[in-house]
Amino acid sequence: MGKQDDRVLSHVMRQPCPGGPLCNGDSVPRVDSSCAFLASSLSQQPVLNAVATVNSKSQRWLVPCLCLVLAAITFAVFGQTLHHEFVNYDDDDYVYANPVVAQGLTRKGIAWAFTHVHASNWHPLTSLSHELDCQLYRLNPGGHHLTSVLLHIATVIALFLVLRAMTGALWRSAFVAAVFAIHPLRVESVAWVAERKDVLSGLFFMLTIGAYVRYARRPWLLARYGLVVLLFALGLMCKPMLVTLPLILLLLDYWPLQRKESAGKLALEKLPLLALSAVSCAVTLLVQHEAIQSTGVFSLPVRFVNALLACEIYLRQMIYPAGLAAYYPYSRHGVPGLETAIAAMLSAVFSVVAWRMRRTQPWLLTGWAWYLVMLIPVVGIVQVGGQAHADRYTYLPQIGIYVGLTWLVAKWRLSRVALTGLMAGVLAVLMACAWKQSAYWQNSESLWTHTLACTTDNCLANYNLGLALEYKGRLNEAINHYRMAVEINPNYAEAHNNLGTALFQQGKTDAAIPHFQEALKIKPHFADAHYNLGNALLQNGDADEAITQFQAAVQIDPGYAPAHNNLGDALLQKGSLEEAIAQYQTALQINPDNANAHANLGIAFQQIGRMDEASTHLEKALQIDPAKPAFQNNLAWFLATCPKTSLRNGKKAVELARQANALTGRENPIILQTLAAAFAEAGQFNDAVNTVQKAIELTGTAGQQNLAARLEGELKQYEAGLTIHQ
Repeated sequence: MGKQDDRVLSHVMRQPCPGGPLCNGDSVPRVDSSCAFLASSLSQQPVLNAVATVNSKSQRWLVPCLCLVLAAITFAVFGQTLHHEFVNYDDDDYVYANPVVAQGLTRKGIAWAFTHVHASNWHPLTSLSHELDCQLYRLNPGGHHLTSVLLHIATVIALFLVLRAMTGALWRSAFVAAVFAIHPLRVESVAWVAERKDVLSGLFFMLTIGAYVRYARRPWLLARYGLVVLLFALGLMCKPMLVTLPLILLLLDYWPLQRKESAGKLALEKLPLLALSAVSCAVTLLVQHEAIQSTGVFSLPVRFVNALLACEIYLRQMIYPAGLAAYYPYSRHGVPGLETAIAAMLSAVFSVVAWRMRRTQPWLLTGWAWYLVMLIPVVGIVQVGGQAHADRYTYLPQIGIYVGLTWLVAKWRLSRVALTGLMAGVLAVLMACAWKQSAYWQNSESLWTHTLACTTDNCLANYNLGLALEYKGRLNEAINHYRMAVEINPNYAEAHNNLGTALFQQGKTDAAIPHFQEALKIKPHFADAHYNLGNALLQNGDADEAITQFQAAVQIDPGYAPAHNNLGDALLQKGSLEEAIAQYQTALQINPDNANAHANLGIAFQQIGRMDEASTHLEKALQIDPAKPAFQNNLAWFLATCPKTSLRNGKKAVELARQANALTGRENPIILQTLAAAFAEAGQFNDAVNTVQKAIELTGTAGQQNLAARLEGELKQYEAGLTIHQ
């Protein structure tokens, strides 16, 4: 890990490099690479050309080989994600349920990325990367995962080349990059599609440092500095966590670049970058104002203690990466005093040791300060969300720790065999752990089941597992997890709302309504809860109250197409046909492919005698969802009973009604009623009579007296050889 680096020029006179003593901290000078913007050629410094040529020849093949090895081990760990699904934690907002992103890379999408807030963030390049994925792969999750893996591989290789360019230490740089690549703490950033911002910003972070190293050799070239500024700006447009990068560059000026300019001059040099950081901070605070927790939720003392604990937890997880989870909640049992004291003591000891050894082992100070500085934006002083800490927050900060420890171990008096064995053992263990951790991200159910196994009192994990189970139709299990979520956090409006929807799906409308009401008590402007409460009230026959709730939903969210559609249903029940039609049309303006709105609009047009328009919308609903029995039944009834001769088609009506009847198990009296009418229109009156008689039998068992009376009347018509429209 360092012996070859130390021996390369052991016979060369010790002297500083002309462009600043870019020494790697060893007892002999190194042959530096030019970076040439992350190229792998060796030093431009005039240090014994003959020796540089020998070294260049010996490493010419080794550098690309190491890059391939880094790519291979990274893909070996994360390649499995190509078979993973999206998860129900932000992937919907970022990709599959985002109508703009899902359309792919369009002019509208590009403009939207720069002018709109995306999931409480403004990161236009990240949004564009998701749009590009949708353009290439549509909503195939494997393609989206592939992009994240490739970006992570590119970041890993860039880290290796940048470290080598700064230090000249080939094997140490490769080892740091390898640990960064496959540590289990990287899993969240790579295996989670919604965390694309980590791997994308990480790549620009490395590119910015690479450009800065190139600039540092000739600081009078403004074009090189301009490239640093540009790359930094692009990185901030991927994720604002990069705001501390100017401070990282100051640390690199100290070591390994060892620039000789005064501290004031070096700080002044960073002002344009600091200005960009300030702008990014202001924009982030502005767009995240709704997600930022108040001090009433998390007090400042609690935040500072949690920040201290998080720093210690990340170090512990780095050494022993077990029990990693997608979400770590704040403890409900207060601040752990002993752990806080240990965290404070360790931070103080590490800081003192790094400072006292700054002259002999400067990499310790740079690495430790890198870690602390980069954690500042995400350590929770400004609390966004409810997590106590998160694996993804270590993506870039822990690089500093890897560098410090690697350079420290390289100074130990270990044989080459021992060093090689140590490196191989560490990497093998990390690969195995990371591969296992990645497997938990296969789907939402496996992710949240594992999270609950690793954490306690985790209301968000219970809620999201409930969502996953509800999606699979496992309502009883979903209800149990929703109940646990609201037990842990009684003010969890979303959990109350979803508990209500699950109960509603089970037909327990009266049990569902109080949960919708509780959700609205907690969160009055909750459009989904208004919508769901409206559905429950409509089911109970309270059309007026349902209309009030649907109107509240569309007032909060005018683009809520299902709420407009169901408001139309409530108005239709009251006989307000024209108002209902207006709501259905609004729903279709928002979403032209809303099959339910097309079907309902067709029925409404049919009731007011606008048969041509009714035919168009009933056909469109079935075209959008051809396997839905309700849409087959609606169109079959229309084709069998329409008073306009040119629109009737008995043969097609029979075909559609038979399909609907088969899909519903041939036990639905409404569909049998339609099939009988279709038989009559097709002239098959015996079949019509037999079918309607079976429908009457089913209404007797179901207690549908009104329907039975209608069917009795239709039976008499069929026995007389008459169709319904007659």
